[in-house]
Amino acid sequence: MKFENSREFAQKLDSEDALAPYREQFIFPKVRGKKVIYFVGNSLGLQPKSAKKYVDEIMNDWAELGVEGHFHAEKPWWDYHERFAPKLAKIVGANPEEVTVMNTLTVNLHLLMVSFYRPSGKRFKIICEEKAFPSDQYMLASQVRFHGYDPDEAIVEIKKREGENNFRTEDILAKIDEVGEKCALVLIGGVNYYTGQVFNMQKITRAGHEVGAFVGWDLAHAAGNIELKLSDWNVDFAAWCSYKYMNSGPGNASGVFINKKYHNRKDIPRFEGWWGHNKARRFLMEPEFQPEPDANAWQISNAPVLALGPYLASLEMFDEVGMPALIEKRNKIVAYLEYILHEIDKEVESTFEIITPENPKERGTQLSVFLHGEGKEIFRYLMDHGVITDWREPNVIRLAPAAFYCSFEDMYEFGQILKNGILSKPK
Repeated sequence: MKFENSREFAQKLDSEDALAPYREQFIFPKVRGKKVIYFVGNSLGLQPKSAKKYVDEIMNDWAELGVEGHFHAEKPWWDYHERFAPKLAKIVGANPEEVTVMNTLTVNLHLLMVSFYRPSGKRFKIICEEKAFPSDQYMLASQVRFHGYDPDEAIVEIKKREGENNFRTEDILAKIDEVGEKCALVLIGGVNYYTGQVFNMQKITRAGHEVGAFVGWDLAHAAGNIELKLSDWNVDFAAWCSYKYMNSGPGNASGVFINKKYHNRKDIPRFEGWWGHNKARRFLMEPEFQPEPDANAWQISNAPVLALGPYLASLEMFDEVGMPALIEKRNKIVAYLEYILHEIDKEVESTFEIITPENPKERGTQLSVFLHGEGKEIFRYLMDHGVITDWREPNVIRLAPAAFYCSFEDMYEFGQILKNGILSKPK
């Protein structure tokens, strides 16, 4: 499609957008009385209007039923989390029995490491990407120290080539082959939080298995954003947060994938708790743990249903629309944003460098942009004028136009605000 940098053209794209009505199902903050242009769905998604209804249902059941809400609420609390598996399975490309919801992201990664990082002998190294999200770095370092290893020796970071912004798949595969039989685990973020690069999870998973390692993925920036086929790719485990592209609310619950080949395996350890015990016998208070036959065996505590309500509200929309439609809109709106950036670049003296891969197969919703010649004042200008975006040092803004609630006219309007902000600077 041949794009145009005009409001009329952007409005035409919106009029043709089958997902445009969903924009009205979200609550937008306002700046100067106007809805913001919201580019930070990669950090915290907007609130669905239906979220309050789902929370109110639980609050009303609690008020009217008290403890009996566990079994007699409209959506009984004791199995509330089970409603998520069929919907999440479609989003991450899994079988429903391989998916559950519990805890929060880093907590779940730590718990999954109990099962999938079991160093012994010369097999003790973990391969991850250089400058992974700090939470993952802290988690990995603390895990290897817990097992008695030095992080400098046990953690192998894959690096970008000098002068390049993104990782090369061939370099990742070569590093896995080089570490070889010393590799116990490959654990990488499926989408790099800084650049928005999507890793080739299928090839990397296969390479890790070829050297005898477990392979897991942190899908914080991937779930609800890109196409995932965790079962087909034979991924061992994965975890993701729900508050970014899946709009569940700040700090909300995490999803977990555990490949069905590890279910009911007595040689796979895990930390155990009441909610992972055989559901049919859970309230018999037996002393011996009998695991659930699926991913729910990794559950520990009963579900925080007040937190899960908004997540379920959002998943209903995902289930209604489907990932293929979201990805189709995502590709088009990101391409239009990319076009707008290049057009504005021609009109100002600054130089924009998009460090996210140009290939649509290697990126999702996010474009990361170096604003050469610009300082943080341009970020402040954008925020003051109703463009909610994200700044990363030294001078990168991350733009994530979520398909559910961002419009093509937003992309055009952003370009105009960006241009005005640069041209209005004192010379």
